[in-house]
Amino acid sequence: MKDNFDAALKEVLKHEGGWSDHPQDPGGATNMGITIATYRKWIDRNGTPEDLKKISYTQVAKIYRSAYWNAVKGDELPSGIDYAVFDFGVNSGTTRAAKYLQAVLGVAQDGKIGPLTIAEAHKADAEAVVNSLCDRRMAFLKGLKTFATFGKGWTRRVSEVRALALTMAESIIGKPIPHLGPKEPPVDVWQPDLEPNKGLGIPALVLIVFAAIAAAVVFFFVPIG
Repeated sequence: MKDNFDAALKEVLKHEGGWSDHPQDPGGATNMGITIATYRKWIDRNGTPEDLKKISYTQVAKIYRSAYWNAVKGDELPSGIDYAVFDFGVNSGTTRAAKYLQAVLGVAQDGKIGPLTIAEAHKADAEAVVNSLCDRRMAFLKGLKTFATFGKGWTRRVSEVRALALTMAESIIGKPIPHLGPKEPPVDVWQPDLEPNKGLGIPALVLIVFAAIAAAVVFFFVPIG
């Protein structure tokens, strides 16, 4: 959904962390999840690792929106599914994330999220899609040679992504979210009076009787013409 990018990015960055240059990481020098290759593609083709260390949040947001969020059509996917696919794309590539989503939805796996994939995502049970996507993502990660090194962190990440994505999905289908409590009706929505009709009551009946007597007196005793 259009309104979810900022929140989704903050969650992604919690997992991506800061600067790293792990010898077993095939991405090489990385800062806030941005590899040196990605930095050179989107910011400065001659950028150095030192430039990457100084990358600004604005530049980071630009890259994540252009290279990942837009690539998986985050603005057009249902809430929860958008975040799950986005994080998957950041971690393992947007083409793979798109194909796995398409496999879950039962559409052609061309790695490009288009109108058909989006339409099927909106028709599907968002919670079921999130769970299936995260299950398949974990199966993929466990098959990687580097799982022994990074597996613990990846497992925790997917678990946390699943939990938040399910919460996001619940928030748009009317189910109360435990930590937020039940939804309250808007204060400006008219509510009918639910108290039973109590009738006119004794005081009102007395007034009606006196008014009728007065009208009769006027009719019979006041001369006409």
